[in-house]
Amino acid sequence: MPAGPFAPAAREAVYRAIHTRRDVRDQFLPDPLPEDLVLRLLQAAHAAPSVGFMQPWSFILIRDGETKAKAHAAFQRANDEAAAMFAGEQQALYRNLKLEGLLKAPLSIVVTSDPDRAGPVVLGRTHNPKMDLYSTVCAVQNLWLAARAEGVGVGWVSIFRDEDVRALLGIPQRVEIVAWLCLGYVGDLYVEPELAIKGWRQRLPLEDLVFEGRWGDAKASE
Repeated sequence: MPAGPFAPAAREAVYRAIHTRRDVRDQFLPDPLPEDLVLRLLQAAHAAPSVGFMQPWSFILIRDGETKAKAHAAFQRANDEAAAMFAGEQQALYRNLKLEGLLKAPLSIVVTSDPDRAGPVVLGRTHNPKMDLYSTVCAVQNLWLAARAEGVGVGWVSIFRDEDVRALLGIPQRVEIVAWLCLGYVGDLYVEPELAIKGWRQRLPLEDLVFEGRWGDAKASE
């Protein structure tokens, strides 16, 4: 396989997917996703890099309305707890954010990480036991970018008590729950991240995050 750069149009498409990807919270349409499209997204996720080629990920597909309703109830309990952690105007802003993807999206995919998938000693994980989790997050990102290219919105729901999702879906204790993803078609995506548009937080300047040679040493200007 040639290792050279993509043709300009293909290269631009990759960067477009990266820069226009959004976390969708409330804009899902009810239309079901075709099975061949869902398979392509899963194949993209499964093509992610993994340390030691451990491939620790698994994917639970959820379409059942009753399961979604139970997940939403668990989310609501955790969301009330989360809201109480903020104060004043920030709490009011938090409570006004629309976080209803669990009920609106036609498909949820729960992504898990099995630390035992490649055995007790894994090439590349010998000194950092979190590498299976990092690898699984790469699978999430692959799926997300492929979904953007397919015109599918994705929302990552992280406000849960771990034990609630584990009990609901029968996930073993040794298996880590990495992401509950809501997927579906959307009419429009925000031009900028929703949390930036709604005043929660703005994108940090890249130049403040790049160091040269040592932590905290600013990159020299040219």
